[in-house]
Amino acid sequence: MVVRNKARLVAQGFCQKEGIDYEETFAPVARLEAIIILLALAASKGFKLQQMDVKSAFLNGFIEEEVFVRQPPGFESARFPDRVYKLRKALYGLKQAPRAWYARLKSFLLKSGFVMGSVDKTLFLLSRGGDTLIVQIYVDDIIFGGSSHALVSSFAEQMSREFEMSLMGEL
Repeated sequence: MVVRNKARLVAQGFCQKEGIDYEETFAPVARLEAIIILLALAASKGFKLQQMDVKSAFLNGFIEEEVFVRQPPGFESARFPDRVYKLRKALYGLKQAPRAWYARLKSFLLKSGFVMGSVDKTLFLLSRGGDTLIVQIYVDDIIFGGSSHALVSSFAEQMSREFEMSLMGEL
C-alpha cells in the first residue's frame, strides 16, 4: 500500500559553521515602515495591491559555494552508503537559502526592466509609458501593485510562470 505524504529534503543548517560552510547569510528584508509607506502610496494613488507567497522560494535559489550534504536518514544508497550529495540549488534549512533566493529574484526583476530602490533594496519599480508597477519583497512574500490593471496582471502571470507561487489575492 502506497501512502503519499508531503515531504521535503531539509538541510541541517544548524550543523553549518560560519567561515567554513558559509560566509554570509544576510538577505534584505523589507522593514515594516517601508511596507506602511507602500500601503499609503497605493491608497493615495488608487493602486490595487496583490500579495504572492512563493511556495518554494528557498528551493529556487542557486548557491555559489560548494555545499555537500549527507544522505538523508532512511534514504541512504545501499550501493554507496558513504557518498554525499553536492548541491546545485538551495534547500530549506541551508544558511545560504534566503540570500540565494533574493539574488535570483533580484536578477529576474532587473532583467525584466525594474529599477531597485536606492535606499530600500527590497523595493523595485517599473515604469512603462505613464504606468507604474511597484514590487516589495518580504522574504518569500511579494506585495505588488500598479496604476494599470493590465501591467499588474502581466506581472502576476510572468512571476507564476517563472516561480511556483500562490496568489493570495488583493490587499
